[in-house]
Amino acid sequence: MTQDSRSRDSFALRASLFYAASNVLLGVHLPFFPVWLESAGFDARQVGAILAATSILRIVSVPTATAAADRVFGLRPTIIAFAFATAVGFTALGLVSGPWLIVGLTAATAFAHTPAVALQDAYTLRGLKTRRASYGPVRLWGSIFFILANFGAGLAFDLIATHNLIWLISASAIATACVATQLLPLPPAPPPSPDDQPVRPLWRNPRFVAIVIAASLIQSSHAVYYGFSTITWKAAGFDGISIGALWALGVIAEIVLFAFASRLPPAFGPMQLVMLGGVGAAIRWVGLAFDPIGWPLLLLQCLHAFSFGASYLGAIAFVAHAAPEGRIATAQGYFSVVQGVTFSASMLLAGTLYEVIGPASYAAMAVIAITGAAIAFVVWVRMPERKG
Repeated sequence: MTQDSRSRDSFALRASLFYAASNVLLGVHLPFFPVWLESAGFDARQVGAILAATSILRIVSVPTATAAADRVFGLRPTIIAFAFATAVGFTALGLVSGPWLIVGLTAATAFAHTPAVALQDAYTLRGLKTRRASYGPVRLWGSIFFILANFGAGLAFDLIATHNLIWLISASAIATACVATQLLPLPPAPPPSPDDQPVRPLWRNPRFVAIVIAASLIQSSHAVYYGFSTITWKAAGFDGISIGALWALGVIAEIVLFAFASRLPPAFGPMQLVMLGGVGAAIRWVGLAFDPIGWPLLLLQCLHAFSFGASYLGAIAFVAHAAPEGRIATAQGYFSVVQGVTFSASMLLAGTLYEVIGPASYAAMAVIAITGAAIAFVVWVRMPERKG
């Protein structure tokens, strides 16, 4: 084995472990933090508002983190600092009481946690690019451990009181921070060549702006699912293991897509994946609006491969291609900020609608998803990439 291959394997292994740890945190936090908030005395509308507020913090937290990573500290130190701040925040939430204190600490923790995906993807994409390695096989380990976290948390959901779920989240955050310290340093970005042409700011690139908005809308259409699916299934009589299995089924479908993404034919480029994700999401949300059970619910969960997986892979590939050298964290940050704005609006809408019409609120998410797909289609047809 050559030194280059050993370096590539070591980087990929450590990045995979970090995706695994961070997705254990995500797999516990995403389905069960809303339930913990409910146990703390918040109703559905308030839960939606809290989740929306934490998401909109991306407007401040993500540019802060990505600017620090690109211009001052580097990606690895920034990831470690924000991971430990997240662990401290979730631990503190388990030690306090009172609605305003919980809201304030949730916001502070979200400030540290919301840049995680942008920083992690920027770090991984840059490291893999220098080693000529693929993103999908590294990222899929995050999805695998997300499933394990779903099942583990589902088992815990049946065994412990809901107000103690915060300690599962805290333990996962602490483990993630510890694993972050094992990430390999990245080499410095090469200095610009005197012959390089000035790079147009990304926000003046209409293709970039449009695809970021399209992908953000599709991702944000998951608001009812992320915020209220566990509550819906619990009310329908599903036990914790069954709820964990339903979440896991969607991620298994996502893993299959990630595993074979590098083998997709050239026709499935970034924009095509975003469009496919939007259409798949719209179909999924229309189906879930009818509050199905049995095999229809299982089939709809498999559409997570499209609603999340395809739109995510397409957006990541597009943003990485569009980003100038040395500015990939900033580009990923822009994507995350737009997601924060759109997801906050979607979550506010989701909380308000769910309080009134319950699972039928998925229909509004279908409209959001198909709008994202339509924007990507317009870009594909009307804004071809210019060479040079």
